[in-house]
Amino acid sequence: MTATLTELMTTGGDSRIVLDPATGLNRYHSAPRPSGVLAYASSTANDISADAFAHLKSLGIGASLTSSAYAEALDGLRGRIRSAYSLGPEVQIVFAPSGTDLEYVGLACVEGLGGAGTHNILLGADEVGSGCIHSAYGRYFAESTALGVATTAGDPVPGFGDTRVEMIDIPVRDDRGRPKPSAEIAARMDQAIEAASAQGRHVLVHVVHGSKTGLILPSLADIDALRSRHGEALTLLVDACQGRITSEAIAAYLERDAIVFVTGSKFMGGPPFSGFALMPPGLRQAAPPLPEGLATIFRRAEWPAGWPGAELLPEGANPGLLLRLEAAIFELERFQRLSPDEVARVVLAFHSSVRSEIIDPTAARRVAPYPPGEREEADTHPVEMRTLSTLDLSGFAGGDSSFEHATSCHKALLAHGVRLGQPVKCVRLPDGNWGATLRVGLSMPLVVERAGLGDAALDSAFRNDMARIRGALLAVFA
Repeated sequence: MTATLTELMTTGGDSRIVLDPATGLNRYHSAPRPSGVLAYASSTANDISADAFAHLKSLGIGASLTSSAYAEALDGLRGRIRSAYSLGPEVQIVFAPSGTDLEYVGLACVEGLGGAGTHNILLGADEVGSGCIHSAYGRYFAESTALGVATTAGDPVPGFGDTRVEMIDIPVRDDRGRPKPSAEIAARMDQAIEAASAQGRHVLVHVVHGSKTGLILPSLADIDALRSRHGEALTLLVDACQGRITSEAIAAYLERDAIVFVTGSKFMGGPPFSGFALMPPGLRQAAPPLPEGLATIFRRAEWPAGWPGAELLPEGANPGLLLRLEAAIFELERFQRLSPDEVARVVLAFHSSVRSEIIDPTAARRVAPYPPGEREEADTHPVEMRTLSTLDLSGFAGGDSSFEHATSCHKALLAHGVRLGQPVKCVRLPDGNWGATLRVGLSMPLVVERAGLGDAALDSAFRNDMARIRGALLAVFA
């Protein structure tokens, strides 16, 4: 049963979740089975928790899952997600194999709203996902889809095409690697929206709520100003794929008619890959029929019943995706049962231990998840944003300070029983190249586990973990 369950969870996605026969791990050095590795890698990929694994075993989901059983299970998950985030039944939910696939959802919802096509404003491509550059353009991003359809990365998805979608990427960092102020990003968006609207294109505007380094950009005030100025010429899409978002923040975005993307494989703690889009009330009534090419990417049950054009999607089931989603929502429900005070106590103990055991005694520096001079604004962000610390390791004495070296060190940490989040290009070296970084991140399962500890035991547990990570970092960067 264990081998079958693990194998099933590596199906129904793309090559990123396939396990290497030699290592038993995917390309992120994780696997959908419980592990003894000290993992603070929720910003990249998780191993499944023992509790979630036991939950999946109890469900008895197998490879022979029928279309009707799949549809019924996904509808059940829709209800549980709404309940976990305190959302009403009017919020529709679309499921996808990954955050990268979710980009097609946003494009599909605005297809045809602009006579000349869609202008997609991506925000901080280096801080979201590499495959999103293709999918945000309406193009395939891998050699096959979750339906097993062979594709070529960069080829257009039928119904979007090369001329229907144009895209720009607005960097969230300046040439020195510092986050740009929200007002500066919003001003650039404003110019792009005006120019695209003049050309007859509808504008899809990305908002980042919790980037790979914890940035939230632009601010709600700047979002409101853009909506006031441009009205129905734009549609908002919130990339909250890291999952470091509260129910209150989700509600605020949905009230602004934004589509919200969340994945279950980052902070939520589920195995890679799974995702869902929360659709604002009323969107389905105004939505155009789904582009024909989505029949190569999605199964019918993954879109809400009655969605325009969903009848053209193929029947069938994706047991691998269902299992990954089940694990993620299991973790979300456990986490949401904690009180805000319980969550804050654990998160702040983690945050403190990173400083006392890694930042203070070494040359590591914490990369600020806010623009220069905006510390007070960042302090108003939900405490979940403090579940991630990006470490600038370029100053480690005697070590290679390059981004490339950090990538090799990320893998080398496994020999020390440690797994962290992958490097992110957010630190500039004097020669202009990107510097070494790694990320230390909490996950919902770990917060739930540590919430039951007393203050002294909680502090000791995190300090011991961070001391182990410090020792491993010093060893691989030596």
